[in-house]
Amino acid sequence: MSSIPMSDRDREDMIRANMPLVGHLVREMLGRVPAHVNRDDLTSAGLAALVTAARAFDVERGIPFHRFAAARIRGALLDELRGLDWASRSVRSRARQTDVARQHLTATLGRTPSVAELAAHLGIPATEISSVEDDVQRAVVLSLQGFTTGSAEDMVTEPTMGPEDLLVHRERIGYLHNAIEALPERLRIVITRYFLNDEPMSVIAAELGVTESRISQLRAEALMLLKDGLNTHLDPDQVSGNGRPDGCVARRRASYFAQIGTKGTLSTRLARTSPQGLPMAA
Repeated sequence: MSSIPMSDRDREDMIRANMPLVGHLVREMLGRVPAHVNRDDLTSAGLAALVTAARAFDVERGIPFHRFAAARIRGALLDELRGLDWASRSVRSRARQTDVARQHLTATLGRTPSVAELAAHLGIPATEISSVEDDVQRAVVLSLQGFTTGSAEDMVTEPTMGPEDLLVHRERIGYLHNAIEALPERLRIVITRYFLNDEPMSVIAAELGVTESRISQLRAEALMLLKDGLNTHLDPDQVSGNGRPDGCVARRRASYFAQIGTKGTLSTRLARTSPQGLPMAA
């Protein structure tokens, strides 16, 4: 017996119901690409793919629409990324060197290094450090697993995840929320407003009464704490050392890591996302 074809109204309702999926996938990708990638361009490509997916969707295939659409949207976002002018290999190398130098100095000094200290360690004039930071901002691919670089294909997650992988993914998102909540106040403000609220550094700097350079330092410090905080609970072998194990910096880090575990349970962490791994409304 043939099935009743979907009406245009049904497809329109399906598109409206799944528009948050586009926003989720765009946000997921923006966390893995250089800062110059335009959110609006990715969103437009994702919405166009959602409409195309709704037109091509056949309920008789037995595939949930959100999964069918997600594959189409990710493909469209990947196509959009392929059209971008990616940073040169030399810029990527400088980005890695800058990050390694910053992490080394942070571990040695027990604090975020100044611009002069970072420039001296890299063997370049202090006047050139701004240029290096600009290149890093454009070329370094940010993620909470650390700073990595890769091709456009490397930045897009697999089209589908199995039940076990999806559960781990949802738990990681829950731990991320807990880790942000446990950050010292000023670091939490910077991370929340810069990454979650998409506010420019100039606005955050003005309201906190510091320079944009200081906001950049706070952001780098917070990302390192978040990375090690997550790894402490999810992948302890990946936690980096930071100064003397009995020093005050190590004690503050240990206290922060412990607080993450008290901020939630498996149930509350999974409640941050839907069974499909999409963000739940606040």
